[in-house]
Amino acid sequence: MSGRTKARAHRLFLMEIAMSSLLGTHAIVIGAGIGGLATAKLLSSYFAKVTVLERDALPDRAEPRVGTPHCRQAHVLLKAGLQELLNLYPELERELELAGAVRARTAVDILIETPGIDPWPQRDFGFDTLCMTRPLLEFVVRSMTTKEANIDLQPQCRVTKLRLSADQRVTGLTYEQAGAAREITAELIVDASSRGNMTLETLDACGIPRPDEMDIGVDIAYGTGLFRLSENASRSWRGVIHRPAAASGRGGFVFPCENESWQVTLNGMHGDGPPEDLPGFIAFAKTFRTSTIYGALNEATPLGVIHRFAFPSSRRRRFEALTAFPHGLLPIGDVICRFNPAFGQGMTVAAQEIGVLRRLLDEQVGATAPLEGLASAFFKAIQNVLAAPWSLAESDFMYEKTRGARPADFAQRMQFSGALMRVAAQDARVHRLLTEVNHLMASPTLLRDPEIVRKVSAQMAAST
Repeated sequence: MSGRTKARAHRLFLMEIAMSSLLGTHAIVIGAGIGGLATAKLLSSYFAKVTVLERDALPDRAEPRVGTPHCRQAHVLLKAGLQELLNLYPELERELELAGAVRARTAVDILIETPGIDPWPQRDFGFDTLCMTRPLLEFVVRSMTTKEANIDLQPQCRVTKLRLSADQRVTGLTYEQAGAAREITAELIVDASSRGNMTLETLDACGIPRPDEMDIGVDIAYGTGLFRLSENASRSWRGVIHRPAAASGRGGFVFPCENESWQVTLNGMHGDGPPEDLPGFIAFAKTFRTSTIYGALNEATPLGVIHRFAFPSSRRRRFEALTAFPHGLLPIGDVICRFNPAFGQGMTVAAQEIGVLRRLLDEQVGATAPLEGLASAFFKAIQNVLAAPWSLAESDFMYEKTRGARPADFAQRMQFSGALMRVAAQDARVHRLLTEVNHLMASPTLLRDPEIVRKVSAQMAAST
């Protein structure tokens, strides 16, 4: 056999392997945020073609876009989220740093101030955080996603309706682009649009009840500005997280980002929030328990205006409780569960959901009907992903005005949590585990280790 014949046979062999792993010919993703892009990248390994429809015009560089008004606020990609994205984009960490993301050592460079522990001890737990603006992260992920030959990203497309067959299976959708109505078919449509209107309207059209919703009404108001901080030799941190006390609800963040600038975000709860004028913004920071953020702001040079954003509530839709769901449709990310941005969990949870989806799709390779029952299996499988971040979101019930149904054991949980943090401040091993749990790297159940519980119980007894 000649060398050319061998090469052709090898190419055909590789094509056969690739085709054997396909679950369908076409998938559509609605929304080109981080969750939508990463989902498209995943699906490109299982479908011959993936189309991403985005309502916004997409910039050709890292800058805010109209459809994500919250993108000017500080965002955090937790360690677990980065790990999941690296499974899809092995070069992501390198590309982000080349684009200007700033590396900071977790629990060493990032100073955390919590009521009763101002600040936490700085301890090296061996992993880093990448600090950057949301537009930079999205631009880099978008650039890497569109390098896939079978992914077609279409901006300025407004999806108007999902199409249903006679037996109520989702077979495609209609959308508007450049003033023209268009139709497109697919075997799978993923709703990563954040609000999830298409999913809810499709349930209505099928006569399926909408899922029950759990709301935690935090009514949080943010203000964020870019600054150039002064070169202060006495500063021992590269970032600050100031957690609010229940009595005030005021907190803030300072993170380094690209172009040698810093994002400063301040927030308040239930009708309180930072002003948009610079003097008022700085004065708001002066009311914090500590002077860390105020001191940094007072010596900083503003690089633009203050941008405000309001977030009404964390919301969890109980799709897993539905007894029926349309075949060919799969909501993901914020459509299922959205979180108070102060906890920085949203992008990481979406990435973890995509990790769950990968495992489910892998199991279906070679199946006769690989997409049958996918949504129901997905809803059930992600409950372990949602449990920990939702439990943290429920801590917003510590504010008297928070709307929603407080868990029956909320007072006991908060008492345990407060004592646990005091133990962690003293015990490096517990501090490390708590940090890993907060980065969604470890299960909160590990914090119920008998030895840890014994120390927490002793701390609770000592404080009564």
